[in-house]
Amino acid sequence: MLVRRHVCYSGTVQGVGFRYTARTCAHDAGVTGFVRNLSDGRVELVVEGDADDVAGFLAAIAREMGEYIRDTQVLDEEPTGEFRGFGVAF
Repeated sequence: MLVRRHVCYSGTVQGVGFRYTARTCAHDAGVTGFVRNLSDGRVELVVEGDADDVAGFLAAIAREMGEYIRDTQVLDEEPTGEFRGFGVAF
């Protein structure tokens, strides 16, 4: 089942390799979407894929970057299939 999650992370999440780590984890999990820094200091990502793959991706982010994350907000959205890969947006 295809799912889409819109996630915002706060904490010390910029300047610590978060976007690079997210891109690597996304490649390993086989999910699509994007990650970007927000002007308010948070990191935003949108991810689509099989429910298990998305769950594994988000768990990998928590495992790899957990020491920098203070809060995580997750919204479930309707998948659009618009992404062909996972990249860094600016």
